[in-house]
Amino acid sequence: MVSELPEINLKPIGTVRSEIKERIRRHSRDVVSEIIIDSSLTEALDNLNEFSHIIVLYWIHKSPHNAPKKVRPRGNPELELMGVFATRSPDRPNPIGKSTVRLLERRDNILKVQGLDAIDGSPVLDIKPYIPGYDSVDDARAPSWMVKR
Repeated sequence: MVSELPEINLKPIGTVRSEIKERIRRHSRDVVSEIIIDSSLTEALDNLNEFSHIIVLYWIHKSPHNAPKKVRPRGNPELELMGVFATRSPDRPNPIGKSTVRLLERRDNILKVQGLDAIDGSPVLDIKPYIPGYDSVDDARAPSWMVKR
């Protein structure tokens, strides 16, 4: 058991520019956004355009500071309360968001992407290439409330 956890300091690598301005539940698969990467990191983006999709890790900056330990999945009052770590709720102890998005274009330090669910102004923490077969699991399972219908 860990007696004291170390403090972690993160510095954003960029910022999201999006039409999504508020925390509302919506489908974002068609939303086109830009990720403006700090210009000092432009070189770190080289060869990223060889991938069709990328994984974006971002800070959910409009999440409440005192996150609940239990939530109703998808905000559905008909579903039972469950541990926040068993959900994709944006209200988390460390509000880190993760989206796999289509990379449409790279222009210098700007990435144009489709499907990012981050709010305009969200700080971007990291970007990773999506690797088929590596970033997906063949025999994964999920509870029935989570499966798309």
